[in-house]
Amino acid sequence: MRDSFPALATTVTGTGPGLLLAHGATGSIEGNFAPVLPALAAAHTVVAPDYPGSGRTPVAAAPLDLDALADAVVDSAVRRGVGRFAVLGFSLGTLVAVRAAVRHPERVTALVLTAGFARPDDHLLGLLPGWRAAVDPALHPHIDLIPSLDTTADLAGVAVPTLVVATTADSMVLPDGSRALAAGIRGARYTEVDSDHVVMAERPDAWLTPVLDFLHSLSLAGGRDLPGGRAGG
Repeated sequence: MRDSFPALATTVTGTGPGLLLAHGATGSIEGNFAPVLPALAAAHTVVAPDYPGSGRTPVAAAPLDLDALADAVVDSAVRRGVGRFAVLGFSLGTLVAVRAAVRHPERVTALVLTAGFARPDDHLLGLLPGWRAAVDPALHPHIDLIPSLDTTADLAGVAVPTLVVATTADSMVLPDGSRALAAGIRGARYTEVDSDHVVMAERPDAWLTPVLDFLHSLSLAGGRDLPGGRAGG
């Protein structure tokens, strides 16, 4: 599987503690995070990889697999000298983030999970055929991955500070998915934003307030266990 998985096209911006982004299905770093990237990079080294088929990353030669995707996202940071980091996941990216935290506990120091879920509900599954028909075929593997996803058993294994942000007017991923994440992760903080799915574009300031407050609280905690910046400074 690893041989069929392309290296992820990745940008790195900013300085400070590491912050690794995991975007949504059929999205991209540009499409999901462009309005908030400057604010995130103001105090963090932001590592921003695009999944296979998104941005400048080639399509994978085999169907996507969550473990391989999580590993590739983590590897995109490690290859660029960012060895420890918080992971900020959106939608599908919340499952990537959770799986990364469980598979790479030595690297992941915190999670921010926005508009997420641990497994797809009937509402989301019902949207997949129409969604698939409307997008570039290069992105079909993102959608085809969704029915097989289930990180419910991973949640109890998340042992890092976590913020869950629910989007309460979400027409794609219902807020119950975020509530289940918060309930399943010990000590998770939970907040809500009245927004449709891509809250970073629809209500960037309302989303940035709790996210930056949470990331700042990690820095206030101090010590060497915080997300690490790029090796060598």
